[in-house]
Amino acid sequence: MSAIEHSPGLFIRGFTPPLALADFKLVAFDMDSTLINLECVDEIAEAAGRRDEVAAITEAVMRGEILNYKHSLRRRLSLLRGVPESALQAVCAKLKLNPGVETFVGACQAAGLKTLLVSGGFTYFSERVRKRLKLDFARANVLEIENGELTGLLLDRPWGDIVDGNEKRRVVLEVCELLGIDPKQAIAVGDGANDLPMMRVAGLSIAFHPKPAVRELAMVSIMEGGMDRALEVLKT
Repeated sequence: MSAIEHSPGLFIRGFTPPLALADFKLVAFDMDSTLINLECVDEIAEAAGRRDEVAAITEAVMRGEILNYKHSLRRRLSLLRGVPESALQAVCAKLKLNPGVETFVGACQAAGLKTLLVSGGFTYFSERVRKRLKLDFARANVLEIENGELTGLLLDRPWGDIVDGNEKRRVVLEVCELLGIDPKQAIAVGDGANDLPMMRVAGLSIAFHPKPAVRELAMVSIMEGGMDRALEVLKT
């Protein structure tokens, strides 16, 4: 089914707006390039003088050209071995919420939705975003830091070591079960190919300035403007 341009730069597919935001109970967000204005791993790589190499891998993953997210992340992290922790602090100084994010998250919270950040990025940054937006749940990868430097590895967690597309999907389904809701009562928001598994199980998928593969499948695609444009098709 082809997408219809609802208004300039805002495309919809498979439904007639408006939908009632309060009919949903959970909204799940990707972080890098969705909630925030950058790809954290690429910014860290700049400190190692390897930004171009790392960013090329990141871009290929987000476009869906590299399918093994776990392998690609381990490859990128190996290039960051020895980067000082101060580089992470420098990334935090550049990190900003994308336009419209606070408005859209606030509208979801006001409508009673629980909020989830689920990211293939790193807790060093996701915890700051979670606290700023007062999100209910978060899942991301944990960088291993020893003697003030990145080791190029991630710490194992009880659920595993890397949040990839399948883990994003699993977390969304797990939180839905925890809340006692159907996954069709969830909204998933992302921009890259590794967001597609969670977007496919959600009742509403929103692509924010997405890669082409994501735009082709999302129910709402925001190609211009801020995330709050989703409220043009969601009745609050």
